[in-house]
Amino acid sequence: MRERERKLARKKLDVEMRSYRQAGREKNPTNGLLRAVRHALCVPVAEVAKKMGVNRSGVFDLEAREPRNTITLKSMSRMAQAMGCKVVYGIVPNGGKKLEDLVEERLFAGLLGAGNRKQGIGNREQS
Repeated sequence: MRERERKLARKKLDVEMRSYRQAGREKNPTNGLLRAVRHALCVPVAEVAKKMGVNRSGVFDLEAREPRNTITLKSMSRMAQAMGCKVVYGIVPNGGKKLEDLVEERLFAGLLGAGNRKQGIGNREQS
């Protein structure tokens, strides 16, 4: 029963995360997203800085930290909110695969690994 519930949960997540999987096929789909959104919305740095209660260099620092993956979700959310947006993130398997595909790969690799371990034990016993 538990495995059935997990499978249903994976299928539901796969449907909900479809657009994230598409983005996940790209090398760096969200690289520089804060700056790109700020530019697309024509929001000046000074406005974002004022709403966040930081100086302009603080906004530039956040925009620089995002592509390096050194920004926190909290900071990213604060800046998004200052632009009238919110952060929505997703976790998807590499290459845009479905969760179900990844589970099958892991199970298959586990079966192969178990077979190799058994074979290794047998070889040692014969030595």
